[in-house]
Amino acid sequence: MRSSPRKRLPVLLLGTALLASVLGVGTIASAATGTGGTAPATAAHTGHTMAASTQASGDDPDGDGYIPAVPQVTDVTPSTATPPSRYFHEFQANCSVTHSAPDDPIVYPGQPGKSHDHTFMGNTSTNAGSTTASLYGGTTTCKAPADASAYWMPSLYKGDQRILPVGPQTIYYKAGVTDYTSVRPFPKGLRFVVGDPMQSADAFRHHRGFVEGWECGDSYFNTDFPASCPNRADVQLNIRFQAPSCWDGKYLDTPDHQSHMAYPVVKPGTNDNMCPADHPVAVPMIEFKMAFPVNGDMSQVRLASGRGYSFHYDFFNAWEERTLKAMVDHCIVGGLQCDARGYDQTHPDAGAALNADYRLP
Repeated sequence: MRSSPRKRLPVLLLGTALLASVLGVGTIASAATGTGGTAPATAAHTGHTMAASTQASGDDPDGDGYIPAVPQVTDVTPSTATPPSRYFHEFQANCSVTHSAPDDPIVYPGQPGKSHDHTFMGNTSTNAGSTTASLYGGTTTCKAPADASAYWMPSLYKGDQRILPVGPQTIYYKAGVTDYTSVRPFPKGLRFVVGDPMQSADAFRHHRGFVEGWECGDSYFNTDFPASCPNRADVQLNIRFQAPSCWDGKYLDTPDHQSHMAYPVVKPGTNDNMCPADHPVAVPMIEFKMAFPVNGDMSQVRLASGRGYSFHYDFFNAWEERTLKAMVDHCIVGGLQCDARGYDQTHPDAGAALNADYRLP
């Protein structure tokens, strides 16, 4: 099963290299790291392609880009059920920025400095060499100590000044399918990339994960950064972007870092969403809701990956399994609108999944 994709790898890499050459996309040898301040101009302008993984890592010893799930999930068919209607079925993972670095342990595992600059949240140790084992149980800036997952996105700059989100950012875990009772926790070590740094403005606007694009003040649905934003203390630049929520049950990663995941499809004859047959496992739908403290003249605002429509993000699951299951079961399967404790203030009788310290009771 895995030999055929590996044989295609050189052709894929050649095509990627040619595309990068035509578009003038390169990689960086080194760049400044840290949580703020300026960075070399090269770090703010270079990007990476969605090339296949070609280097062995702790999670991918043969370097072919396929990381099998152990065990694989083979006993699932997409749910077509319609449970009792609940408007919400979600919880929040509130995670603050930890650091910035030109690393990407999914696209460029074990290759520090090869990526454009990324802003990391959650696990404080995330770097190019991160693996499931190195992240799991680690220190985190997420409110729930059990969420040692790594979350990252291209750094945002105004001129050469890196602009970092301030305070806990909202990362939703939602039901992406109509049968919210069928959603199960992510498997340990699952990772994927949402969006593509090489996408066009049109592709970004029509991406299945597009919600409201870039917005500030009363300006919404922008594929690129607005020319200006109201210059007021209460105005920030915001973006929301949703991830696929159907898993193939076989791989924790694939060479393009996306094929093992899929967006729901519409159940024929209805308005219901369900997982496709080749990606039958419903998992939480992650939604980044990021706020950047920048406004006024936006002409110098850019991403490390390029224009605003190059926005994308990465997720690497390292939740402690029992805690993630408790949050998924209580909030998503339970049809609640939960905070990071698993508490829904509109349904106080339901209690909370976690205690006051954001830990399992």
